[in-house]
Amino acid sequence: MALSPGLRGTLSLHLTTFAPSVVSEEPSSFTEATKFPEWRAAMAVEFDALLLKRTWDLISYDSNLNTLGYKWVLKTKCLADGTLERRKAHLVAKGFHQQAGVNFTEAYSHVVKPVTIRTILSISVTLSSPLHQLDIQNAFLHGDLEEAVYMQ
Repeated sequence: MALSPGLRGTLSLHLTTFAPSVVSEEPSSFTEATKFPEWRAAMAVEFDALLLKRTWDLISYDSNLNTLGYKWVLKTKCLADGTLERRKAHLVAKGFHQQAGVNFTEAYSHVVKPVTIRTILSISVTLSSPLHQLDIQNAFLHGDLEEAVYMQ
């Protein structure tokens, strides 16, 4: 099927409008990430936030403790038009090494359910209210762990 010149121009315009203008891959390792100043800065922001919120206590290493490793999760955040907004880094414990009944007895994660999102969208449309998106830099639940978790 041949496209008319006018239609071809319209399709081309739509394709370039929605194509991201920033194509960036996240580093696959800590070593690779440290080669780039923007990723080092993102990791520093995360680490400073963890220190500021006093999310952990530094203790001496004890080989008798069941310790978890850690991993840096690195993401590139883009604006709606595909341009770079910022680099984001999260320091996370490798909880998948934990054993049920030994390191924990239950697991629960706070997430938004799809029905909640649909309800909010429905209310917004009904009231003709604008919706805004925001990205939380660092979020911490207010609560104490009942058991100690050691990360190395």
